[in-house]
Amino acid sequence: MTTGSVAAGHPLTAQAAGEALRAGGNAFDAMLAGFCAACVAEPVLASLGGGGFLLARRAGQPPEALDFFAQTPRVRRALDEMDFRPILADFGDAKQEFHIGLGAVATPGAVAGLFAIHRRFCRLPIADIMALAEGMARDGVPLTPFQHQINTIVAPILQSSPEALALFADPLHTGRLAPVGAQVRMPELADAFAALAREGPDLFYRGEWAQRLVRDCAEHGGHLGTEDLASYAVKWREPVMHRYRGAEIYTNPPPAQGGSLIAFTLALLEGHDLSRLGRGSAEHIHALATAQELTQRLRHEEPLDHADWSAALSPSILKRFRVLMDDRAVCTRGTTQISAADREGNLASLTLSNGEGCGYVLPGTGIMLNNMLGEEDLNPHGLNRWPSDRRISSMMAPTLLALADGAWVVTGSSGSNRIRGAVLQVISNLVDFGLDLEAAVAAPRIHFEGDLLNLEPPIDTEIARRLAADWPHIKVWSQPGVFFGGTHSVMLSARGETSGAGDPRRGGAVVRV
Repeated sequence: MTTGSVAAGHPLTAQAAGEALRAGGNAFDAMLAGFCAACVAEPVLASLGGGGFLLARRAGQPPEALDFFAQTPRVRRALDEMDFRPILADFGDAKQEFHIGLGAVATPGAVAGLFAIHRRFCRLPIADIMALAEGMARDGVPLTPFQHQINTIVAPILQSSPEALALFADPLHTGRLAPVGAQVRMPELADAFAALAREGPDLFYRGEWAQRLVRDCAEHGGHLGTEDLASYAVKWREPVMHRYRGAEIYTNPPPAQGGSLIAFTLALLEGHDLSRLGRGSAEHIHALATAQELTQRLRHEEPLDHADWSAALSPSILKRFRVLMDDRAVCTRGTTQISAADREGNLASLTLSNGEGCGYVLPGTGIMLNNMLGEEDLNPHGLNRWPSDRRISSMMAPTLLALADGAWVVTGSSGSNRIRGAVLQVISNLVDFGLDLEAAVAAPRIHFEGDLLNLEPPIDTEIARRLAADWPHIKVWSQPGVFFGGTHSVMLSARGETSGAGDPRRGGAVVRV
C-alpha cells in the first residue's frame, strides 16, 4: 500500500514532497516541502514574497481553510510617487497586461502561512522540510521546457531590473534569460531558507528583512510600512461546502471569491443532465459556457459585498440565475497548485501565487515580491482604488471533493481568472461523466470571459460551427496550454490507496511513495 501521493507543477516539487513522505512525514509535511521546493523550481509561480490558500482535512476531521493571501497596504501613496508600470505578458494566442514595480506589492502572506501550516499539521522539523529546497537552490535546478515557456511569457518582468534578471539568467551569458536545460542556482534564496529555519517568520515581518523592504518602499515608490508587515495575520476559515449530484465539494471561502463562484456555477448546472448531452458535444460546451457567462454576469453586475461572496449562493440569487440558465440566455458582451494525500486520510490542497512578480527582489534573499496590486483580476474596483488594510479577494480555490463511492479528490488550479473554470470542469468530468482522475484533468477545457468563448483543442470543426450560432466570438486555440489552468490533483480511494494526476498544461508531475 502506498504511503501517499503528491501532484505538483514540477517534477522536483513533487520529488521534494515525496522525500518528506519517505522521511515519515504526513501529507502536510509533503505539501509544505513541495511549497518550499516550488519557490526554487517554479519561481515565477511560487515565491516567499507572495501568498496563497490551503484547504486541509486531517484524517477523520472536518475540512478547514487557511487564508495566507496578500493584504492591501494601510496607506496608498500618490500616483506620481509610485513605482507602478505596465507590461504585456504574451501567452501566444492571447496577451494580458499586468502592472509591476514596488507600487504593485501587497503585504505578503507566504512566510506566515508556511509557519502556520507547520505549527498546526506537521510532524517533521521545519529545518528538515526547508533543507530540501535549500539544497535545490544551492545546487541548482535544470530549467525545464515548461518553466522556460513561463519565463518567456513574463520576460518583461524578469528583465525589468538587474536583480530580477540575476535570478533567471543564463549562467554562461548573464545578460539574457536561461535556456532550457541550464542549471539555475539561487544561492541567496538557499541562505534565506536557512535563515528562516533558524529565526522564524519574525525575520520577514519584524526583523532585518522587514526593515529592508520598508526602507526600499519608502525610498523607491512602494506602499508598505512597518505596521503592514508587523500586523499581518493568517486567517483560519470554514470552507464553502456545496453538494453536487451526490458529491460534496469543500472549497475556498470568502473573502476569496473563487470557491463561491465555483459552487454558484455548479448550482446552475445541476438542472441539466450533462452526462446525457455527451462530453465535448456542442450541447455540453454550450451549457458550460452559459453557466460561465452567467457567473461572469453575477460577478460584474450583482451588487454583492466583495468581502462576502457566499451571498451568491442565496436562494433568491440562485433562483433568478437558474431561470436564465434554463432559458439558455446568452450575453454577447502566477500561480501553482500542490495536492497531497496520505494513507492515514490526511488531505492537503495548496494554491500559491506571486502574481507574476513585481520585478523587485528583496536584497540579499533572492525573494521576488508579488504584484498583487497590479493584477486587474484581483482589483475589481480598478487599479489603485483598493480599500486599505483588507485581504485581497482571490480567484484561487483549493478544493476537496468527497465522491459518492467514499473516495476523496484533492484538486485546485493555477491560471488567474481561469481557475474557477478549470476546477469546475475537473469536478464535472469526475461526477457527471465518471472519468478517471488522469482523464478528468487532461480533458479539453473551455473558458468564457468578456464576450469571448475560448475552446481548447482538440475541437471538431462542425461543433465549433454549431456553437458559433449562439456565441459570435469564438477562439479555437492552436494547442492546449497554460492559459487553461493547471489542476494537479490527487485521489484517496475508499480503501486508502492514493494516486495522482499532474496537469500536462503546466508541467504536472506525480510522486507515489
